[in-house]
Amino acid sequence: MSDTLQVLEPATEGVLETVPRATAEDVDAAVARAKAAYPAWAAVAPGDRARLLLRVAALVEVVEDRLEELATLEARNAGKPIRDARGEIGMVAETFRYYAGGVERNLGDTIPVAGGIAMTFREPLGVVGLITPWNFPLAIAAWKLAPALAAGNTVVLKPAELTPLTALRFERLALEAGIPEGVVNVVVGPGRTCGTRLVEHPDVAKIAFTGSTEVGASIAAGAAQTIKRVTLELGGKSANVIFADADLERAAAAAPMAMFANAGQDCCARSRILVERPAMDRFMDALEEAVDALKVGDPLDEATEMGPLISAGQHETVSSFVPEGAPVAIRGSAPDGPGYWFAPTVLCPVAPTDRAATEEIFGPVATVIPFDDEAEAIRLANDTIYGLSGSIWTRNGARALRV
Repeated sequence: MSDTLQVLEPATEGVLETVPRATAEDVDAAVARAKAAYPAWAAVAPGDRARLLLRVAALVEVVEDRLEELATLEARNAGKPIRDARGEIGMVAETFRYYAGGVERNLGDTIPVAGGIAMTFREPLGVVGLITPWNFPLAIAAWKLAPALAAGNTVVLKPAELTPLTALRFERLALEAGIPEGVVNVVVGPGRTCGTRLVEHPDVAKIAFTGSTEVGASIAAGAAQTIKRVTLELGGKSANVIFADADLERAAAAAPMAMFANAGQDCCARSRILVERPAMDRFMDALEEAVDALKVGDPLDEATEMGPLISAGQHETVSSFVPEGAPVAIRGSAPDGPGYWFAPTVLCPVAPTDRAATEEIFGPVATVIPFDDEAEAIRLANDTIYGLSGSIWTRNGARALRV
């Protein structure tokens, strides 16, 4: 390791920790460790491997104050409300418990064929590279770590440079749980060097990535050079469809957390609000009240519902979607002073083709677009290059199923 990385706290812009910054050579070393550890780990009896994963879950959730320690670190490093961070760290434990239950059920098939029987076996791939984002640092890492380890693979995890701290803690926690050295390896470094090397490394059998569509496309192209398997979870621009027959007050009360949770830095954020035209005025009045009530502030304050953006760069990107003269219909509040704060913002009127309505903003900015009938609602909801999540508000059950 030839350099260090200052990890900042988004709410204060201060340095939270300084960690070693990895190079491509460090990635090579991590892959070598994982490759060396693979034969013994793959040979661990399924029941024993399951017990180790359950031990990880117990260490995260039960032992002393580990959950609170990890949640506080995640809240400070990612700028997310402490209540959300606790839920995410709890999800880490749940994920490891879930996949522990699958270790002994990783079954193949027997297939009758002419003159004999064909059999399939499910076997580990070897070394798996995991590249994770900064918006849900340890939770998304767990979604990749747990199944990879359960199947008998060893892993090299490259967390986002902005939020590496809980991943580094997890590397130590895995050893504490009894997972052998070399099975879980964490490298913290730039995507252009460390990420690229992990994708292109000939001894890495698969890449699992969560992040932007642009980077995902480059990973798929890079992995193709060595015929790697890839799992990619990329961007989103989801719709929240509000029909006029819905309980508009409930829909408006729920909308802020559908679009502004995690400061809008969520690929599942329902940031396109489609409202049936007769309900527009009443819905917007109720939405303004709900946005005004949203508490934006210190991530460690138990009352906080939304924290800051992750970085100065992300603040600049989000700001570009709300230029001078933008049609701001609703703007909430945010703290002054240090921190990458951005007030929750609703744009209306917005054309379906406007940049704010088509591109993933990844910040607390939502658009409201009217529609006239069910067919138009479906067309607008599907008018996106993304596909990930969505919400429908109506009292008509048949309509909800149709849409």
